[in-house]
Amino acid sequence: MSKYKIEDIASKYDGEICHIIKEVGKEYGAVGEGFGPSDPEVSCMSQHYSDKTRSLYLVATINGKIVGGSGIAAFNGSDKVCELRKLFLLPESRGLGIGKALTLQCLEYAKSKGYTQCYLDTLTSMTSAVSLYEKLGFTHLDKPLDGTIHSGCDVWMLKTL
Repeated sequence: MSKYKIEDIASKYDGEICHIIKEVGKEYGAVGEGFGPSDPEVSCMSQHYSDKTRSLYLVATINGKIVGGSGIAAFNGSDKVCELRKLFLLPESRGLGIGKALTLQCLEYAKSKGYTQCYLDTLTSMTSAVSLYEKLGFTHLDKPLDGTIHSGCDVWMLKTL
């Protein structure tokens, strides 16, 4: 089994994580407006998650190579609701527990910052991710929370922290 390491995003990782988010997005049909890989922040994640007081983006590496990441930030400016953002993993890093580890670290961070709920939106086609979120206590919503920018997503979930 490959050993992985999780650390905070740094500017040196921006290009690699941008590439991963866009490539994995393509794999699942998350291309264009309304999908996370098209968000402006994707090109420079370290800048958008540099304020550690309310947001965090983590990257996972195996043998020094970036294989994915995930983040947490306020949802639509809320003090109480955060959003799990951009959990994307390269195919070779799936099934190793990295997605779970990233998500759990993000949720712990969110709790430590006073968030009381965590929202996410994703795609039905991302079956492994949906299954992970269900196992971690996220429940399905009938519609997205007001203010989401990801109109292309068809799964919306919420977890009480």
